[in-house]
Amino acid sequence: MPIQDNQVVTIQYNLTDADGNLLDTTYEEGPMEFITGSGELLPKLEAEIITMPLNGKKKIVLQPAEAYGDYDPEDIQVVKRDELPDDIELEIGTELLAEVEEDAEEELSCFISKIDGDEITLDFNHPLAGKSLHFEVELTGMRPATQEELEHGHVHGDEEFE
Repeated sequence: MPIQDNQVVTIQYNLTDADGNLLDTTYEEGPMEFITGSGELLPKLEAEIITMPLNGKKKIVLQPAEAYGDYDPEDIQVVKRDELPDDIELEIGTELLAEVEEDAEEELSCFISKIDGDEITLDFNHPLAGKSLHFEVELTGMRPATQEELEHGHVHGDEEFE
């Protein structure tokens, strides 16, 4: 029987790309907790996890369309160094927030993908766009979310697990 919404689910996982390169893991920093039905996880990933039994393990593969979408080469912008704030560390992979329009409240996330002299290439694609994601997931705990957690939309504290 699938896990219902409003449950705190605890998982451990390894995330690799199609070539087996480790992209992320919880085994070094500790497990991940999320509230089912809250939109914290990629929908397809959550749909697969909620069918797992407690202490079960599962391999889950998400194609780009089920994860962060296809890589769009149009979502690149080259700017001059002097267009960026002076305090930004210029390294490939540095994440930035860019204003959509001057004096606009909306910002888009991007990262530095290339540095060529005074030209800085900003990539507005998600870093995992265009990649199939390979998860090895272990469901290690679940419990009902507290009212406070539901109101705040995230997990609090170390509660007892069923």
